[in-house]
Amino acid sequence: MCTLESMGTAQNRKVFARHGAGGNTFGVSFADLGRLQKQIKTDQALAAALWKTGNSDARSLATEIADPAAMRSQEMDAWVRQIDYYCHADQFARLVSRSPLAESKMKAWTRSKEEFVGQVGWDLLGILAMSGADLPDSYFEKHLETIEKNIHRAKNRVRHAMNGALIGIGMRGAKLEKLALAAAGRIGKVTVDHGATNCKTPDAAAYIKKAKEYRKRKGRGAVKKV
Repeated sequence: MCTLESMGTAQNRKVFARHGAGGNTFGVSFADLGRLQKQIKTDQALAAALWKTGNSDARSLATEIADPAAMRSQEMDAWVRQIDYYCHADQFARLVSRSPLAESKMKAWTRSKEEFVGQVGWDLLGILAMSGADLPDSYFEKHLETIEKNIHRAKNRVRHAMNGALIGIGMRGAKLEKLALAAAGRIGKVTVDHGATNCKTPDAAAYIKKAKEYRKRKGRGAVKKV
């Protein structure tokens, strides 16, 4: 914690505050957190201790050095219920996506009425769609239906995560691309309040099409299922 505090800056604290980080923040850049992660590598005990502090920078580092294979189901549930910052939700989703529990947690958390729990769940779905996980198209088709039905009435950060999941599903393969584009057309504009930042929620259809063109130029196909 002393090391983290020494790395923080007032400018970063201002930036992170605009994005929703609480007052318990040193303001450590993500580049510095990345360097610490390379030094520490994986340390689940340290990750748990850092998370327990409640400090924003410590929690960001915790998601980078935690061992997804070692985290128990109850520990994941405890962490996700304590998230109150969208960046931590994104970071935690990436961590859980590398766990054998990823799919079961995605199913549970996408049903949650809590905003950040729901965000993690839908973030996870988008990652699963893009990761090449061995899941059939039908698995994602049902989630497209849920997104289309609920996105406009979902909570703020859940809307953003649902939109991201829609994009991820649309980039998975030709069949799902067609279905995702059709769903995006019916959904229309997704409005998300990003506060006093320059962040924007991408247009799903435009993003999927742009990604397809990029893959063509690079000679790549859709996400490979392994």
